[in-house]
Amino acid sequence: MRKVSIFNIFAIVLGIAFLYLPIVILVIYSFNVSRLVAVWGGWSTRWYAELAGDNEILQAAFTSLRVALVSASAATVLGTLAAVALVRFGRFRGRLLFASMIYAPLVMPEVITGLSLLLLFVAVEVDRGFWTVVIAHTTMAMCFVTVIVQSRLVDFDISLEEAAMDLGAPPLRTFLSITLPLILPAIVAAWMLAFALSLDDLVVASFTTGPGATTLPIRIYSAVRLGVKPEINAVCSIFVGIVGMTVLIASLLAKLTGARGTPARP
Repeated sequence: MRKVSIFNIFAIVLGIAFLYLPIVILVIYSFNVSRLVAVWGGWSTRWYAELAGDNEILQAAFTSLRVALVSASAATVLGTLAAVALVRFGRFRGRLLFASMIYAPLVMPEVITGLSLLLLFVAVEVDRGFWTVVIAHTTMAMCFVTVIVQSRLVDFDISLEEAAMDLGAPPLRTFLSITLPLILPAIVAAWMLAFALSLDDLVVASFTTGPGATTLPIRIYSAVRLGVKPEINAVCSIFVGIVGMTVLIASLLAKLTGARGTPARP
């Protein structure tokens, strides 16, 4: 067993501090009583109370939640179907092109994705708003769903489906009764990840949004450019908590899915 050196401990601590120390400071200063965000004046929940009366930020938060719920659900359905096609349909004609189109958003910069979607919506003369943001976030998150569900299907014990069909179950019933319950933890984990990605997104949404569809990250970015208000610290803390819990639950479900998986072939 390899011993843990002082250098390894230092590297881990430094990496964690680099990633999470700014977030910890933001959360702490969200409880600052002073209006000056850089000056500590004591503990208070004043700005959370002020946030409750800020209709613009609350409306943006509600819009972000609606977009995230709809886009995550759509991405989960489409991504699951794409994963089933890639795993179960073998080497069909056009498989390489189909897989490349599915995985492209994983490596493509978000600014290119947002700009290409913007040009598409302009070309087809679609007014930008709530549904264009939903389409953009569905496109962005679908690839992540496909990867997660596909990894579960690869290790799926196909003999369970074969046994169900030998007993007379049609393919659709076999999928709904056998396959879907067994891959459900992966689907739930993929939905949560898609939800977190949509809730976090700023770049793609800024290209595809329109009047009445301002998401919370866009609202925060617009407010920060004019100066950081204490309410921004409060809403960012809530935002970080929601996203952090979503990603944590998705990671736990993904680990649970991997632990339950049984290789289909030796």
